[in-house]
Amino acid sequence: MTKKFRKVVLAYSGGLDTSVIIPWLRENYGCEVIAMAADVGQGDELAGIEEKALQSGASRVFIEDLRREFVAEYIFPALRAGAVYEGKYLLGTSLARPVIAKRQIEIAHRVGADAVAHGCTGKGNDQVRFELTYKALDPSMPVIAPWREWSLRSREDAIEYAAAHNIPVPVTKEKPYSMDQNLWHISYEGGILEDPWFAPPAGMFRWTVAPEDAPHEAEYVEIGFEAGYPVSVNGKRLGPVALLERLNAIGARHGIGRVNIVENRLVGMKSRGVYETPGGTLLHAAHRELEHLTLDRETMHFKEGVAVRYAELVYYGQWFTPLRAALDAFVDSTQQRVTGTVRLKVYKGQVTVAGRRSPYSLYDQELATFGADSVYKQSDAAGFISLFGLPVTVQARLERQLAHEGQGAGGRA
Repeated sequence: MTKKFRKVVLAYSGGLDTSVIIPWLRENYGCEVIAMAADVGQGDELAGIEEKALQSGASRVFIEDLRREFVAEYIFPALRAGAVYEGKYLLGTSLARPVIAKRQIEIAHRVGADAVAHGCTGKGNDQVRFELTYKALDPSMPVIAPWREWSLRSREDAIEYAAAHNIPVPVTKEKPYSMDQNLWHISYEGGILEDPWFAPPAGMFRWTVAPEDAPHEAEYVEIGFEAGYPVSVNGKRLGPVALLERLNAIGARHGIGRVNIVENRLVGMKSRGVYETPGGTLLHAAHRELEHLTLDRETMHFKEGVAVRYAELVYYGQWFTPLRAALDAFVDSTQQRVTGTVRLKVYKGQVTVAGRRSPYSLYDQELATFGADSVYKQSDAAGFISLFGLPVTVQARLERQLAHEGQGAGGRA
């Protein structure tokens, strides 16, 4: 017999999955359903969402503005860490899930709910991201994951269920791919995109223009950083949300930030995803360039390995873990002098660095110049190479000795 719950808080997006979950929860668990919609920058997608949730059977709706928290406390720390999953994915959905799930648990406590629910499928990464956050913040809270329980086996089944319950959804059988939008990116997956040979339809992209249709003149943008945090665009100081929105607009009109990737999901399968991350692409390019100017070689190289591990933690839903907090402490120590300005050139889908400067620059023109200088004795290089190459020299001598002894033994035979 299915356990009955009195009150369940559902992470509600207004999309196909969560729209059908409200009546399904009421029918199968006999519970009151409270919908929580998180504003992480979906824009127009939130229009009418409260009315829709109530019409679907929710008893109450919370619409939480999490935009600043999302950018300042999740996106920017990942940016400072240099976190990019498998070299391409800038983690837009991955970073949004813990901030949403955190607020969901807070609301569940506030209203006295005895369970939380989400609309993630049993094949995806998001179920892990939501539920690891629940476990980290309230391990005693029961979790309902309808996609792991109900008889609906596909998005087409969910569309039919919605139609039977008179629930309008923004997905049709003719356009079955799903989208997830926030301030950092828009993602597309499923449906016609499941064949990795199939090119994304030109009309699918909602944010960026096609690079070939971008302006014929390049645009230059200057991004200022303080201790690794982006603080200004073209000399104007902006708050986290306004800054990202400004860079999104610049990148989008030049076709910046489209990614088409086959990625390794946490659950073990490969999946095909298409992403638009215009502002994030600009920020990562600028931040990485400023680190090249201000970090010493050993720190920068070690941090590159940390960035890979940090990206894995975010992708795997392990935001609220001791390791992520420890890595943040390391990143914080590396970012104290990542302060300065980077000038980027954006043109038809491409980002190139045009200039960089910092009061903490480790670039010494007198040392680096190919012209005459008075601070670097080129003759010193001979001794350095001898010492640096000593292991190679010793190995080579041994190989020559062994080869000589082998020839001698062969001759005596």
